[in-house]
Amino acid sequence: MLNRRYLRIKVMQALYAFFQHENQDVYKGEKELFNSIEKIYDLYAFLLMLLIEIRDFAENSSEEAKNKKLPSQNDLVPNTKFLNNRLIKQLAVNMTLSKESSNRKLSWQNEPELIKKIFNNIKASEEYEKYLSDEHSYKSDKDFIIDMYKKHIAEFESLVYLFEEKSIYWVDDLRLVNIMVLKTLESFKEDANEHFSLLPLYKDEDDKSFVQELFRRTILNNEMNEKLIGDKTKNWEVDRIAMMDVLLMKMAISEVLHFPSIPVKVTLNEFIEISKLYSTPKSKLFINGILDKLIADFKDQKKYTKVGRGLME
Repeated sequence: MLNRRYLRIKVMQALYAFFQHENQDVYKGEKELFNSIEKIYDLYAFLLMLLIEIRDFAENSSEEAKNKKLPSQNDLVPNTKFLNNRLIKQLAVNMTLSKESSNRKLSWQNEPELIKKIFNNIKASEEYEKYLSDEHSYKSDKDFIIDMYKKHIAEFESLVYLFEEKSIYWVDDLRLVNIMVLKTLESFKEDANEHFSLLPLYKDEDDKSFVQELFRRTILNNEMNEKLIGDKTKNWEVDRIAMMDVLLMKMAISEVLHFPSIPVKVTLNEFIEISKLYSTPKSKLFINGILDKLIADFKDQKKYTKVGRGLME
């Protein structure tokens, strides 16, 4: 599930692209914004499916080994603990995952060499050897899959290269999606059936509306917000201030003025934190200073009203 900070970041990225484009089309920009967010769920489902694909590859390899001309005793009587991993079996029959992968046309069918490389890397690990000799329990199955994912899948180099090729969105979102995958695996229980829920993309419809409204408001009030920023930066030319700083301030102004249920302090903290990730080292101080002055003016002029949770200081 995406938190509000990450949603703000996706809006920021979409707005940056929008304002850089000569032929500005709000509805097209909005469509691309929601598409970039949907791509996060594509990656989430895709990575959960990967666990099933790795197990299936191991099973096929085991069957092939039995049919060798001179199979060893291990080939003929393999350790099937991984093949029977109960958490992966739950994923394999999960109706939500099956439906999402079908609707989103997600498939690992064209990546047999990558699946092989990942499995061989896992198979050669100390964790895999220890897992095969551990007690056969649901906890052992679950702990191994989580450990395997963290150490041998989450940042596997060849996998990252694949994501770079498949979608421009996926590499930036990979860290977040890895967290989502691990939360999902940790939430599974032994008695879970095929209907066990995956994480939703949005917490609720309010979050989806928040994305749309913040995107539209920032564009609609662009000239006014630019003037407000310009009035507080008399010794600076707005077009010489880092573009990302200006954009983040425009978004923050729009949020303060048009989102009555969001406390001013939350808005300030969120955009200052985002500036640490996406702008210059000094940006947080600059943005904080300008926004503090603007918000003091808004308060004096009674330009905004806060209600409910938005009243919290």
